[in-house]
Amino acid sequence: MLSSLLAFSLAAALIVLLPGPDSLVVLRAVVRHGRARAGLTAAGVLCGLLVWVAAAALGLSALLRASETAYTVLRIVGAVYLVWLGVQSLRTRGAPVPEDRPTRRGLPGSGFGAGFTTDVLNPKVGVFFVTFLPGFVPAGYSVGTTSLLLGAVFVVETAVYFAVVLLLVGRISTWLSDERTRRRMDRTTGVVLLAFGARLATES
Repeated sequence: MLSSLLAFSLAAALIVLLPGPDSLVVLRAVVRHGRARAGLTAAGVLCGLLVWVAAAALGLSALLRASETAYTVLRIVGAVYLVWLGVQSLRTRGAPVPEDRPTRRGLPGSGFGAGFTTDVLNPKVGVFFVTFLPGFVPAGYSVGTTSLLLGAVFVVETAVYFAVVLLLVGRISTWLSDERTRRRMDRTTGVVLLAFGARLATES
């Protein structure tokens, strides 16, 4: 069990470091709203991951994978949401956010909602867990319980990754506050989010 846990921890760490929609939506929150809002976005992503871990352990992700209709519907909804985020990033073009503007933390385009929705509406996260976790479950151990343990390790590693990102962002906040920098990052983030949305919509 220990060797399987160590092997999974290493593999999961490498996967966490790969850029994806979750990382981009947190970066977008940093650029547009600062570290505090980005922290809420990261928390939303982590809660979304917990939902998928629980689903994988209960076998719901396997059911989702087996149902072509359910997978297609969730995939299209997730793709539309990513495209919407991308368009919003392109439209802002580095414009500063007014200090007296309502935060609207509950909306899916900002804060906690953005992170949670981005993760939950990405069916590939569920498919990832249901295909990746079983390979590290030792023979003779409960698949459900061990999947929960491995999923928890993945969530913790993701939390550490976001914490490091937010810490580094705090040290370069002056650079991020520059309008030209925000414009470039908004443009880059928007284009990449659109690409992720298109890829999610077209892949089977």
